[in-house]
Amino acid sequence: MKTFERYVLNEILPFLFGALAAVITLLVVGSLEKVIAPLLAKGANPALVARVLALNVPEAAAQALPIALMFATLLGLSRLAADSELKSALAAGIPATRLFRPVLALGLAVTVLAFALGEGLVPRAKTEARRVQQQIVLDNPRVLGLNAAGQNAVLRDSLGRAISIGQILPGGELRDLRVVTMQAGLPPREVITAASGRLRPGSTVLELRDGQRVTYQDARPVTVLTFQSGTLPLQDTGTELGAEGGGDLNPIYEPLPALIARTNTYRAQDISAPADFTALHRKFAGPLAALALAFFAAALAVFSFRSGRDLGMVWALLLTFAYYATFSVFRIMGENGALPGALAAYAPDLIAVAAGGALLWLTARR
Repeated sequence: MKTFERYVLNEILPFLFGALAAVITLLVVGSLEKVIAPLLAKGANPALVARVLALNVPEAAAQALPIALMFATLLGLSRLAADSELKSALAAGIPATRLFRPVLALGLAVTVLAFALGEGLVPRAKTEARRVQQQIVLDNPRVLGLNAAGQNAVLRDSLGRAISIGQILPGGELRDLRVVTMQAGLPPREVITAASGRLRPGSTVLELRDGQRVTYQDARPVTVLTFQSGTLPLQDTGTELGAEGGGDLNPIYEPLPALIARTNTYRAQDISAPADFTALHRKFAGPLAALALAFFAAALAVFSFRSGRDLGMVWALLLTFAYYATFSVFRIMGENGALPGALAAYAPDLIAVAAGGALLWLTARR
């Protein structure tokens, strides 16, 4: 690598590391700020909460890398232009387009790193985070009421039956439990009630005490049985604390081979699963965003230098926020089926490349 390219990289890399640390912190705290305080207030083990935080860092790093690269590139090249170092390079016979070599090389390296994190470390970290979250629940069932807002907490047993919990007392005592076996479009087939219960420590088994089991036929009771104690193996213990949409793991966290196999099955059976198809394309579009944003940042730096304008910190922040907002909007539209998964995933990258190309075209016309 030539001296000019090394000099440009040395200017960008400190900003990259600083921006990466800042964005990771914002993403981790932003995603968990609604959960951390209630968890601790409900008596959750602080060490387990800290582990959940740490296990969210790989995902935050994979998301932050492209954004931090654009911010660092804009800021670094802006400083070179403000100090007339780019002008000196031009006077020495180095064309401004040479900026693209180190920036795109760094973008390619970040793309590979982001893909490796997203496909290798992130799925394992999310699986472990779910295990730790489950341990938080088993340690103290009171945290199940985090998002209840006055309503009953709901679990599911291994047969898929809904378990309603009326009250969670200090120490993990559960009161007013109700297990309902539903039939599509029909009244319940079976209802089990229990005055109290408890999650067995270190397991996903729910112990019931002082209960009654009633079976129905045509909405009329057929059998009524009482019991002093019983157990139910649980399927869902509310491990996605503070998450929306239940306890299923987001498709983006699944290994790529498993996600490809499932989406191929959906295609063959003509099943609409927009979240899965969007996640599949995001597996590639997310890391490629680093390359697209690196190209855009270099093109904007060349345009700004040619036009005599200084980008500065404010513009770098605004453009970074604009990309993140665009990415979030397209992701939501793709997951909800408003746009095809491929378009929703790649649209932010294509917009960045198109904007960079337009800036280079305007620069050439000057």
